[in-house]
Amino acid sequence: MSANLLEQMVLSKPYFENQGLIVAVDGQQPVGFVHAAFGPSDDGQRLACQLGVTCLVMVRLDYQRKGIGAELLAHSETFLRKRGAQVLYAGAIQPLNGFYLGLYGGSELPGVLDSAPRAQYLFKSQCYREIDRVCVLQRELAGFRAPVDRGQIQIRRRTIVRTIDEPPARTWWEACTWGGLERTRFELSSRDADGPLATATFWSIEPLAHSWGVRAAGLVELEVLPALRRQGLATFLLSEALRHLQSQGSSLVEVQTMNHNAAALQLYHKLGFKQIDQGAVYRKDES
Repeated sequence: MSANLLEQMVLSKPYFENQGLIVAVDGQQPVGFVHAAFGPSDDGQRLACQLGVTCLVMVRLDYQRKGIGAELLAHSETFLRKRGAQVLYAGAIQPLNGFYLGLYGGSELPGVLDSAPRAQYLFKSQCYREIDRVCVLQRELAGFRAPVDRGQIQIRRRTIVRTIDEPPARTWWEACTWGGLERTRFELSSRDADGPLATATFWSIEPLAHSWGVRAAGLVELEVLPALRRQGLATFLLSEALRHLQSQGSSLVEVQTMNHNAAALQLYHKLGFKQIDQGAVYRKDES
């Protein structure tokens, strides 16, 4: 972490509010902070304050177990309510994903990771209830081989895959959250018709991937036309994308999905992804 990186990834966001970033100090020494924020309107064109989220609470190891984390969280809740929040969440996750992409989690913001048990304990101790879980999966690309069967061969014959570097943002929120991050979109189209049948969007997971010591890509969006689902198109498109990413130097791919999304989990396991962590999404139970 550096001041320049914090400026780029957090402070420069157009919806950043000074009052939402609260720091605990001992004299002149910062010992912890909490960051409270909001998400977008339904159309993604402006900030909406009905839902508030405590993105992160962090306290120096030598100052933990002194009540600082709970006090910071209370200040976060006060700020969110004053700005109009009617429901309080803990752990950033789409669409409450305005900050820390590339600094926490991996391919996406995962709520509060199981690998951060102290943070999970803090939220649960302050009447936050787990309402959903995120599964985090990774696959090394060395030795990757795409599944081959009759259906996949037929898809290859009748479709083409187009690669789009730096695809344009579709909403204000997408431009704000993804601006400056390297993205690649893969579109699967019919050879004899216009318009994509399926799309998959990846990004470079920086600067986190640098700290992992690998060049990694993260899947952040996978869409198949509703009428064409469960026909192998997602398997084919992701296989082509993984081969392309490997040819461009990536050695690791990460994906995230909700634990209840059985179809997505089945797809990722078919392609050789393995679970490496889980995240919890919390909501405040008001007394």
